Amino acid sequence: MSQRTSVRRTWAALAVIAAVGLTGACQPTGPDTLSPDVWAVVDGREIRREEVEKAYRGTVQPTATPPSDAERLTVQLGVLDELITQEILLARATALGLTAGDSEVEDAFAERRRSVADDAFQQQLTDRGLTADDVRQGLRRELSVGKVLEQEVTSKIVITDQDISAFYERNREQFNLAETQFRLAQIAVTPDRNPQVRNRANSDAATAAEARQKANMLMERLRSGADFAELALDYSEDPQSIAQSGDLGFVPLSALEQASPQLKAAVEGMEPGSANLVTIGTNYTILMLLSREEAGQRELSSPEVRDGIRDMLRARQEELLQTAYVTAARHDADVVNYLAHQVVATQGKLE
Repeated sequence: MSQRTSVRRTWAALAVIAAVGLTGACQPTGPDTLSPDVWAVVDGREIRREEVEKAYRGTVQPTATPPSDAERLTVQLGVLDELITQEILLARATALGLTAGDSEVEDAFAERRRSVADDAFQQQLTDRGLTADDVRQGLRRELSVGKVLEQEVTSKIVITDQDISAFYERNREQFNLAETQFRLAQIAVTPDRNPQVRNRANSDAATAAEARQKANMLMERLRSGADFAELALDYSEDPQSIAQSGDLGFVPLSALEQASPQLKAAVEGMEPGSANLVTIGTNYTILMLLSREEAGQRELSSPEVRDGIRDMLRARQEELLQTAYVTAARHDADVVNYLAHQVVATQGKLE
């Protein structure tokens, strides 16, 4: 889990929207010539309807039953709000000289396509009304935003030994385990579409055959040395654990005893750092045992305890500071959300 990218974890929602690709904001337009297709203006730069709809298509899984107008507009308002934030951060990336270069974009594009066959990749683009250049352009935006947050927030966070010791002393009872616990992480793969799935690769198996193929592909990637946390961020279909890179935290032995026989047997037979593929019907779970903690008091001298506290404190601080940074950036920007005004004015009956 040491390679987990916390910027991506906190800003997974931005990464999903950025990954669909956008044409970029237009040049400033005077109020007399403002088109009804302009859905927001950020510091004089337009975000147009077609850009929001393109991002919407990349965010929502295609389904046979189209959403209602209210459902679609609710999601589009959220998409537009994320694009406004992204536009503000992209302007900062330009000012700071942090815009992602071509080689960075191509590397990210190759990684995004690494486990997807050419015909499957093209089909995904066709289903969403996107192009390969849309994906590249979106990746450039995603990487640029990440570089801003890394330089302006993440790189400045310092967790001291005193911070760690103070937390341990205040919460000592939390480290006294009544029973053996297993710290687990998972990558879930199911044969059913789930509109709540928001992994970085927009990967969601739709059939039993696709689920089996995807699970086997992920196991091969792990055997080849791929990072479990990164694969979880890219491919897991469990909405609850994606944001934590698949980390399920500590599972007590009593809870494991109540799990399915397949899961229980898999965990009990694993060594820390190893992974197993568990099949239950047509559902697949790739489990990794991160650590095993025996019952009793866990001392601060344990590297596992110290590293765990450090990671937790850092994640808390990062979430706080990133939220504050973005909030301040939005406060300083001149933003008009015309879509929101139109929705209110028409009671959600936009043409």
